[in-house]
Amino acid sequence: MTAPRRARLVLVDAAGRVLGALPPFEVEPPWWQEVAAVVAGARARYAIEITVLRLLEAQRPRPPGGDVTYLAQVAAAPSTPALTPLGRESATALQPHDRRAAYAEVGGPDADLAWARGALAAVGRELVAATQIRTWNLSSIWRLELADNSLAWLKVVPAFMLTEGALLLALDPAPVAGVVAHDARRTLLEHVPGEDLYEASLAARVAMVEKLVALQAREATRLEPLLALGVPDWRAPRLAAANEGVVRRVGGELDAAALVGLRRWVAGIPDRFEQLAACGIPDTLVHGDFHGGNVRGASDTTELTLVDFADAAIGHPLLDAWVLINTSPEHMRVGVTSAFARAWRERLPDSDPARALALLEPLGHLRQAAVYLQMLDAIEPSERPYHADDPLICLQRAVRVIERAAE
Repeated sequence: MTAPRRARLVLVDAAGRVLGALPPFEVEPPWWQEVAAVVAGARARYAIEITVLRLLEAQRPRPPGGDVTYLAQVAAAPSTPALTPLGRESATALQPHDRRAAYAEVGGPDADLAWARGALAAVGRELVAATQIRTWNLSSIWRLELADNSLAWLKVVPAFMLTEGALLLALDPAPVAGVVAHDARRTLLEHVPGEDLYEASLAARVAMVEKLVALQAREATRLEPLLALGVPDWRAPRLAAANEGVVRRVGGELDAAALVGLRRWVAGIPDRFEQLAACGIPDTLVHGDFHGGNVRGASDTTELTLVDFADAAIGHPLLDAWVLINTSPEHMRVGVTSAFARAWRERLPDSDPARALALLEPLGHLRQAAVYLQMLDAIEPSERPYHADDPLICLQRAVRVIERAAE
């Protein structure tokens, strides 16, 4: 059972003065980056309007649940209860850090909303209300209510994830969210009806696969324009180097026998890439985090929209397959695997997607470990609990796949 989350707020005003801390209060859901309930809880208990800036510390080494302390900006301090004065925390709460996202700084969210208001006005639309939904080291998400009773979404990202807005425009027409406006860090997105399909049926997952593969088959002929936008290159040379780096940096946390086997397997990666090339499926756009939660629509329809291309890259398209397969319920995995093989075989009759899937499974886990390492290298220390264990977890998954294949 997941432990409940108790949010403690250290308040700071618009001038950057630390005012003190509020008593902790329980919020749902337990995931630390989900802050809409934190904002609502502060409003209900203390009659104040806050914007959560960032995580300061957490009781548990990793999410979810437990006691979590956030820095929050407030227009006016609450009159009751009295704020708890801070000692050492007061000095550290606003300590600058060169890897902090702009939206995690005092005034950062205000600047983002001002940009969104201006971008909407430029197309004849008016922002009337904004709700903070999520903030953490990978994004700041706001739900925007407009005067015409429509919705839009503001997504702001850190400096190491800047390509999504331009990429979505480049993919149009495609089953992706519409872009109202974007700059380097911010993307203003049209609302996508439906729900996030975490609990999708097998039929809906098969439809997801078809949507993705159709997009990837089209984009396979447009790699240079995508790379010119700054989409990361995860093709064979880059992926091989990243895998070797992961094993070098994280492999020491494995037991000795597992590490020996993994090193031996990694030494054979060049041959594996040659076998992959022989399967006849070209490099193309990789979504990077292709699970049901990043597809929106109604669970009983094929009208689906692919969302959250923040982790997109250029590489082997079946790297995406293993994300959806491993995040699907056990009884659906054979069906999802077959859907990927069938979709590519229909487009490339001489290809061998089943063989490519088998070759890619360990590589997919190693790539994900490398992505998490990049995140950890790019974020400030207080945000590390979100991802600190993920490289090792992915490495352990790769080891299990390798060992199972050797049995």
